[in-house]
Amino acid sequence: MKEKAGSVQRVSSFDLAPGRMIARKYRVLSQLGAGWEGEVYKILEVNTKIERAAKIFFPQRNVRNKISKRNAQKLHKLRHCSILIQYHTEEVLIYKKMPVTVLISEYVEGQLLSKFVNSLPGKRMGPYQALHLLHSLVKGVEEIHLLNEYHGDLHTDNIIVNKFGLGFELKLVDLFHHVAPKNTTRQIDLVALIQIFHECVGGQKWYAKMPPPVKNICCGLKKSLILKKFRSASQLREYLEQMEWMPIGG
Repeated sequence: MKEKAGSVQRVSSFDLAPGRMIARKYRVLSQLGAGWEGEVYKILEVNTKIERAAKIFFPQRNVRNKISKRNAQKLHKLRHCSILIQYHTEEVLIYKKMPVTVLISEYVEGQLLSKFVNSLPGKRMGPYQALHLLHSLVKGVEEIHLLNEYHGDLHTDNIIVNKFGLGFELKLVDLFHHVAPKNTTRQIDLVALIQIFHECVGGQKWYAKMPPPVKNICCGLKKSLILKKFRSASQLREYLEQMEWMPIGG
């Protein structure tokens, strides 16, 4: 659907059907998700038969390609960060006679963390498993922060669980660029990591029953206490690697 708003046409959804071509190179397979900036599709690169992902930006969210350009530049800068999906190239989709920007990236098999947790008994992780998840997340975000960048929108619907077991193999999606990187933006990521951990162990409903090591990390979800205890992702990682895990159960 689309509507005109000044010189920018507003699109609420693209609803691309399987088989639709993008830039004469990629065939749409299925829709993976949608958000404020646009929609993401699983696509097939026709010549190579390689599956990839395409993020298609709503025109009203991407005026003069500012958002897509920032996304591409940020992903390129952080291309060596193992927790991020690799950006490939920019393309253009002609949608109802209107050019729309598309960013092509690698396609990652897996399940959103929110769905993964909901599939578990009691729809929550045990403390021990959740600590392994948190450690994998913190290591990945630490790489981003050490390059003087930030994610900006960490939550369980922006994390893909690719593999899990003793450790987790994770990918982050939907990098945001609200403002220039600074200490406060990295602090937002840091607090979000603790919030994700808290949610995965059962949230407020189960918090009172959690062992002390879990509560020592969550700090009652009070931002001031979290940031007083953990001043950076690196400090949180070091804390997790030095803490005694065995007595916590789960």
